[in-house]
Amino acid sequence: MRLATLNDGRRDGALVVVARDGRRFARAAGVAPTLQAALEDWSHFEPLLAELAAKLDAGGGGESLDGARLDAPLPRAYEWIDGSAFLEHVRRVRKARGAEPPPTLETDPLVYQGGSGIFLAPRDTIRVSDLAWGLDFESEVAVILDHTREGTPAADAAGRVCLLMLVNDVTLRNLVPDELAKGFGFFQSKPATAFSPFAITPDELGDAWRGGRVHLRLRSIYNGALVGDPNAGEMHFSFFDLIAHIARTRSFTAGTILGSGTVSNADRARGVSCLAELRALEMIDTGRATTPFMASGDTIAIEMLGDDGRDLFGRIEQRVVKGAI
Repeated sequence: MRLATLNDGRRDGALVVVARDGRRFARAAGVAPTLQAALEDWSHFEPLLAELAAKLDAGGGGESLDGARLDAPLPRAYEWIDGSAFLEHVRRVRKARGAEPPPTLETDPLVYQGGSGIFLAPRDTIRVSDLAWGLDFESEVAVILDHTREGTPAADAAGRVCLLMLVNDVTLRNLVPDELAKGFGFFQSKPATAFSPFAITPDELGDAWRGGRVHLRLRSIYNGALVGDPNAGEMHFSFFDLIAHIARTRSFTAGTILGSGTVSNADRARGVSCLAELRALEMIDTGRATTPFMASGDTIAIEMLGDDGRDLFGRIEQRVVKGAI
């Protein structure tokens, strides 16, 4: 099942069910008005939404889907937590700047908490006031959680995953060093995050969803050229591991979003999911990073195709614009 949020002028939009062909939708107001409302009692609403989706696919009908009208599946969320589960990315970026990875890199996941009050729609422009801040994209996968109790172990985490999305975790790279030097984490370097048009249930992935990982390639198309298609299944820490980690000391409400971090593979032929990693590889190889960060007019598209070639999440398609909102 694929769900989306139609921008109807209200803060949280209107929940809709999207047909498998990605061209039609059915309004879900008779079941739940918003995605967050459905998540509050997912075990009750999920089968009702699935029934609506089945009717849409079996009988046709529905309304024509205009992707420009879609907001992020959750236009805002109670919490947005991002991990860094692809250790090749961490190793490359740290090596490029002459820093050692933390000694607990392989045993203790890295996570940070980003802003969740305002998300970008999948086709929103990325506005940046100053290009000297080093604008970058980060292609990721994320899960939306059900109510998750403190102390949830990885072995029980599968039942906490309601939906999956793709992410562009926008980063201002040149603001990162000074923030990290303070020892208090990211803040100004992490502006609003964008999400894919569709949030999908794990069963949409078939055998590609196993062990708390999505075993499919995540494609990043920068200025019209494919710059990376790494397999998202190469997570060192699975989503189940990440859930157990964040729930060690507290509980989380339904609708919490948890990201994988920048998708990266050991095989360099698979490319990159952010410019920072490309620059890191240049630095490692030649001692000099030559690829610039994003400029006004640049575009980034992020997508994931199933084994049958079907676009699973819809595309994130964004263009950079210089200037404040």
